[in-house]
Amino acid sequence: MARQRAFSGTPWEEQVGYCRALRVGQQVFVSGTSPSDGQGGTFAPGNAYAQTQRCFEIIQQALVELGADLSDVVRTRIYVTDMSRWEEVARAHQERFADHPPCNTMVEISALINPDMLVEIEVEALCEAAPAPPSRPQGMILGRPIQPTAFPPMTGTDLDEGGLD
Repeated sequence: MARQRAFSGTPWEEQVGYCRALRVGQQVFVSGTSPSDGQGGTFAPGNAYAQTQRCFEIIQQALVELGADLSDVVRTRIYVTDMSRWEEVARAHQERFADHPPCNTMVEISALINPDMLVEIEVEALCEAAPAPPSRPQGMILGRPIQPTAFPPMTGTDLDEGGLD
């Protein structure tokens, strides 16, 4: 089964050896996503609600790149460094998923890679259909398109179609 990967371009992906998201068939797996500001720092230090929203923005970008959307998410895992902030995180989650609630787990962890980060989120999505395979460019002979009824041509008639007169 073909795999599609999405990368965010952070140096961590190459250094650690992972991708932001991976699609296999109808499933999309998004790596733990922290509230990066896109320039090596933390988005909204100290604000668990804003950091959760930022994580979902980054996750949405990866999902869209792989032909999915937050509405396709079936599981969220939320890691927080301070469980007393759970209501801020839960409010941001509820705002994103009220119309299509996924399974959810929230756990407290001792720390994230940057002490300013309060939350990290990973998701799994299940899409209705696999993405369409890339279209094959149409063949040409002397600037005229070949339009066989079957590709590759299987019969003499197929071979004649688009041929030179």
